[in-house]
Amino acid sequence: MSQLPSNSPLRLNLGSGSKPIPEFVNVDKYGSPDIVCDLEVLPWPWPDSSVDEVCLYHVLEHLGATVEKFFGILKELYRVSKDGACVNIVVPHPLHDDFRGDPTHVRAFVPQTFRLFSKDLNRQAREGGFANSPLGIFLDVDFEPSPIRLDLDESWGRQLASGKLTAEQVMQAAQMHNNVIKQITVRWTVRKPGAPAAAAPVNNPLQVTAKLPALIEQKK
Repeated sequence: MSQLPSNSPLRLNLGSGSKPIPEFVNVDKYGSPDIVCDLEVLPWPWPDSSVDEVCLYHVLEHLGATVEKFFGILKELYRVSKDGACVNIVVPHPLHDDFRGDPTHVRAFVPQTFRLFSKDLNRQAREGGFANSPLGIFLDVDFEPSPIRLDLDESWGRQLASGKLTAEQVMQAAQMHNNVIKQITVRWTVRKPGAPAAAAPVNNPLQVTAKLPALIEQKK
């Protein structure tokens, strides 16, 4: 077990595997992590509103083969997180071979998925007459997403970096071809009752990156 000062922020690296993060409590059901824990067995061993930061790097796609189980995991993540806690997520894009080639991947994510668990965005969708599932309201969780980053496969990244293709052309290609976007990165901020309201409506453009300064595709 990592020896952290008792007054240190509680940071969890969930599904740490063979990549522990210093100054985090590394958690997995395999190997020799700081805490052995099966994340699909609920409840988790942390008190309500006790966690300051969570990393889920290539983990969520392995969890929750049923919708009910997946929703239970997200509710548990919300329960243990403090108001204002950061949840750092990386998942493979479902149209990349990295996702399709691993039989332990049970759940697919696209950028829109991460917006369904924000109560503010749920309300905006309702007011706009959109049919998005207001999962934040239904599940009583509230995860506010940062701008969502799309990391390109190396071959497409080279074409973007060289100027051969624009970010708009790459995004058009991603609608028609496999293996354009390699992974999706997002940071959720946990919002709990009684927290100050956001200063402005949530706006979440996509960032398209080939490990260069980010290029922004504004949502229409």
